Amino acid sequence: MTETLVRVEKLSVTYPGRRGTTLALRNASFSLGHERLGVVGESGSGKSTLGRALLGLIPRPGIVTADRMEFAGESLLGASEAQWQRLRGRRMSMIMQDPKYSLNPVRRIGDQIVETCLLHLGSTRRDAERRALAMLDAVRIRDPDHVFQQYPHQLSGGMGQRAMIAMMLVAEPDLLIADEPTSALDVTVQNDVLRILDDLVRNRGMALLFISHNLGIVSSFCDRVLIMYGGKILEQIAAADLAHAKHPYTRALLAAAPSLDHPQATLATVVRDPAWLE
Repeated sequence: MTETLVRVEKLSVTYPGRRGTTLALRNASFSLGHERLGVVGESGSGKSTLGRALLGLIPRPGIVTADRMEFAGESLLGASEAQWQRLRGRRMSMIMQDPKYSLNPVRRIGDQIVETCLLHLGSTRRDAERRALAMLDAVRIRDPDHVFQQYPHQLSGGMGQRAMIAMMLVAEPDLLIADEPTSALDVTVQNDVLRILDDLVRNRGMALLFISHNLGIVSSFCDRVLIMYGGKILEQIAAADLAHAKHPYTRALLAAAPSLDHPQATLATVVRDPAWLE
């Protein structure tokens, strides 16, 4: 791992309610350099909450606490809205799960990417359009000029995801959080998107936090992996060593995944232990 960009110690997110407090994230601690860090777990394990907390996007009445939460040596604890506006989009970006819920449906794709350049890079309109077209080309869109003029509903799922990636990367952020960017795509398009992310991370030297529920993708694509359960990080392991994980939950997830090499009539189920959350 290279120079550390993100440091997190005992990060928790709680939601107070009438029936008590819900712990969405429990004392999460990790660091992230210029590498690809995977975050894996079942739905509701706190993966997206972790990514949103790093960007200051936890909605009220959620409460974020931590002993340390730093980005490039700058503390994010108690950051003002002005500080977040300076960081989000320019130095930290997040690709959401489904582009049709994240792209503005009444604005053209090109205008949405251009707006990022105008807000965060101080570009002229002409330079912003040039950057937007170059970024659409970088994410392997065949006809950038045509897609530039289209609305989100005119794009396929894979094309919309590429446009979303272009929008998040056009300002050349230092940290990219990808929240299940391939979950709604077919396998061939998934592979295309992963290759795009891999090329851009390697060429631009970014840090990538890759959130997924697919152990196969994470083990082959990421450098390290965080295994989450019930809002808690249970294990941190090198992706290459994932098959030799020690925690029983990680082993249970691996056993529950189907395999073409070793077909089984019945897949294993995850038997949970309350002690994992202690």
